[in-house]
Amino acid sequence: MRRAVLILSAALMAPGVWAAGGHAVPYDFSPDLGNEASLQRGAGLFMNYCSGCHSLQYLRYQRMTDDLGIPEEMVQENLIFSDVPNHERIHTGLPEKSSTWFGKAPPDLTLVARSRGADWLYSFLRTYYIDDSRPTGVNNVVFSNTAMPHVLAPLQGYQAEPAHDDGGGGHGGAPEFELVQAGSMSEDQYEQAVADITNFLVYAGEPAKMVRYGMGFKVILFLAVFTLLAWLLKREFWRDVH
Repeated sequence: MRRAVLILSAALMAPGVWAAGGHAVPYDFSPDLGNEASLQRGAGLFMNYCSGCHSLQYLRYQRMTDDLGIPEEMVQENLIFSDVPNHERIHTGLPEKSSTWFGKAPPDLTLVARSRGADWLYSFLRTYYIDDSRPTGVNNVVFSNTAMPHVLAPLQGYQAEPAHDDGGGGHGGAPEFELVQAGSMSEDQYEQAVADITNFLVYAGEPAKMVRYGMGFKVILFLAVFTLLAWLLKREFWRDVH
């Protein structure tokens, strides 16, 4: 079992099992690192809703600024909530004593997408439900008894606990939630917001992918041109033979 990264507790949950008896990852998600607008929105959502507790200590503000095409002034004014310079790594401002609040300090999330996978992240952020037995008042289908509060509740609202039967005998399908308290976003808007955050965290886990994608296009273009030139050269050499 891989180490959990996106939670505030040390408890682990076996992969492939719901808290309610079904799959741990009910939703599929395909990252789109070519969608710059989504990455920019995800960066804004992460910095406003997640960076208060979680850091991205292997990513620098300047790298994020350059890769995602965000104006440096906008980053300084809207995404950096301290007096650190733009070349610093993205650290949380949470005091060290926070570990006593939750039993464990909130983990760094730079590599969470590589550790858990994009499907897990996307599903985790969509499957919070009300559970009065928990200290935070919520629980999660994907990660049972998580200590992480539902920080995106102002956007999504609050959902009732889904039925234990997923309609597929525990072998498929997504849980069906009933929204009991609306947030500021519609269901479609919230799904897009979660997709944006997941896209951003996938990027944060390996920013070099952005460089490789650009380089890959250039390599393919070079090979196409080289193939054409090689074919023309071959035709010239063999013209007299044929």
